[in-house]
Amino acid sequence: MSSTLADMFVVDADSHWSEPADLFTKRAPAALKDRVPHHEEIEGVRMWVMDGVPISNAGAGAVIGRDGKKAPSEIGLRQWHVEDAHAGAYDPKARLAVLDAFGIDAQVIFPSTIGLGGQSLGKIADQDLCRVTMEIYNDGMAEIQAESGDRLLPMPLMPAWDVDLSIAEAERVAAMGARGVNMTSDPQDLGAPDLADRAWDPYWAICAELELPVHFHIGASITGMTFYGQYFWPSQTEGTKLAIGGSLLFIGNARVVTNLILAGIFDRHPALKCVSVESGVGWIPFILETLDYEMFENAPADLARLGKSPSEYFRSNLYATFWFENNRNKLPDLVDAVGEDCILFETDYPHPTCLYPDPLDSVDAKLATLTPEARAKILGENARALYRL
Repeated sequence: MSSTLADMFVVDADSHWSEPADLFTKRAPAALKDRVPHHEEIEGVRMWVMDGVPISNAGAGAVIGRDGKKAPSEIGLRQWHVEDAHAGAYDPKARLAVLDAFGIDAQVIFPSTIGLGGQSLGKIADQDLCRVTMEIYNDGMAEIQAESGDRLLPMPLMPAWDVDLSIAEAERVAAMGARGVNMTSDPQDLGAPDLADRAWDPYWAICAELELPVHFHIGASITGMTFYGQYFWPSQTEGTKLAIGGSLLFIGNARVVTNLILAGIFDRHPALKCVSVESGVGWIPFILETLDYEMFENAPADLARLGKSPSEYFRSNLYATFWFENNRNKLPDLVDAVGEDCILFETDYPHPTCLYPDPLDSVDAKLATLTPEARAKILGENARALYRL
């Protein structure tokens, strides 16, 4: 580690687990062990299966191998299983060693293969089984957080198919020490009202009251932002399809930010904080400017009902994560446009676009263009306040 940033307080606001095969079965009651998510081989492909239904591929979702080297994305995503990945992808003790090597003090962690917002767990008809399964996951994540001394902060998942269950689970995980919650951007896919519906107001209220920022990871939707979708033209190579899907997923979170702002949620719940995870920040100034213009032109009556212009809500209620952007030394202008108080640093370890093997060194020159105050906020101080570290 050669970065001049190594002595600063650093929080990685987006990383991932490669979920081990026994994540659910080792914690489930005996009567449910064959119904909660587990691995099965289906037509030669290892899958996560829940209640007899395949819910997702059970690959590693990682590109850092057991030897510590970064592999091509197509190998890590298409060929590897969890045991092929570096232990830091699935073992909390090994992950802490990775953080120490990186010079990172704390890390926020999201799922990989069960849905980036846990949405895959909500595909099953038996909602009580889904609830128990999500509680098992959240209990396991709470154990990891406690055993790490709050250095590892896995975001608990929400049973977004039911508003009342989501409220109850938010209260339950807060009591266990959670520093935020993670959910799909499209609960209507699972049978609940969409997030602009006032039915969610009690949920926003409890998240604000308990200081639980609500996280929306890119691709955390069954229908709205699937990884591949129809973004690419079919004759593109597999690697290029991956690049197109990844690029447009980043911008896809503009949909989430736009809907959150224009639903009036932050007027009704001014203390609520939301995080656009793994989305980057470069698109934000354009989208905010667009919102002001489009609402003025197309929905002036709705605009008048908002407490302030749409663009102002980002600085008061939203965060986004930065890791690879602005190689042309224009970072100061971007930070000024977005706001230095609402940008978080991330590595995306151990996913294909992760900063590896020296994440702080990879951003050192970029961050050197900022003021010391802005640099400290983005690397860790914003996250320290948001996650009460």
